[in-house]
Amino acid sequence: MEAKTVLAIDLGGTKIKMGLVRGAEILSSTQINSQAGNGLQERLPEIENCLNQLLDKTSVSIRDIAGLGMAIPGIIDSVDKKILTINDKYNDAPSIDLTEWARNTWNIPLFLENDTRAALLGEWKFGNGKGYDNIVLMNLGTGIGTSAVIEGKILRGKHFQAGILGGHFMVNIKGDRCNCGNYGCAETEASTWNLQKIVRNHPGFSDSLLFKQPHLDFKTIFQFAAAEDPLATLVCNECLEIWSACALNLIHAYDPEILILGGGIMGSKEIILPYIQEKVNQNAWAVWGKVKVTEASLINTAALLGVGSLVI
Repeated sequence: MEAKTVLAIDLGGTKIKMGLVRGAEILSSTQINSQAGNGLQERLPEIENCLNQLLDKTSVSIRDIAGLGMAIPGIIDSVDKKILTINDKYNDAPSIDLTEWARNTWNIPLFLENDTRAALLGEWKFGNGKGYDNIVLMNLGTGIGTSAVIEGKILRGKHFQAGILGGHFMVNIKGDRCNCGNYGCAETEASTWNLQKIVRNHPGFSDSLLFKQPHLDFKTIFQFAAAEDPLATLVCNECLEIWSACALNLIHAYDPEILILGGGIMGSKEIILPYIQEKVNQNAWAVWGKVKVTEASLINTAALLGVGSLVI
């Protein structure tokens, strides 16, 4: 039977990615700036326009579309198709009836899912998670997103937050306050949104080569660590330790066979992957063997493929 075509949207904090998905194939895709701080409502007309252009470009009729899948960075009620809560982006989204929007715009059903859970669905069905029934995904990016598949089922939980809050595992009880209100979460200790504060508040900042950098991101941190800048090396090592601690917490919580690492920070995968694999080999309580640590294979497309599979 021929695979059905799906409209897919991945609402990222920086970019909104859109595509026409058919099985493991993305027929056509595009993206726009998210402008997430301004909310979602004002972006809907442009999203609608972009998806209609993709339909025209591929000569696919809306009559042949099975539904609309949308990946969103929040806690999502995937049964009643509601956004329950979202953190510091698209803040108006919980008040928008997206089911009605999809019906009024294209007369198609809507399927919603948390973005990291959608990414894991993509990796599980079409990427490096294929063939495994127990998987954890940890996305290292603006924040730290996580999700899990246990015994062949995506983990959601009664209140739809199971598996996706790994970035808020506490790894330092004396740490910085997180944007969730807690202290010492993995996110606040080692993710992009708090990196400027982590570096600039360090007493050695003014003596570091990082002091002269107009923009600080993890690519810069890893570059200067390779050049043996003391502060960059310190921050790099501390973040590797935090990510390893988060990985171990995920493994102990969800008992996976494989841990998949994704997100923009994985541009430095040649350092991150072996470091976390070694820590996992040394410290994971896995009496059956060793959890495999690998990279995500579907860069920028996993969530689109994931929500596409939800529709089908």
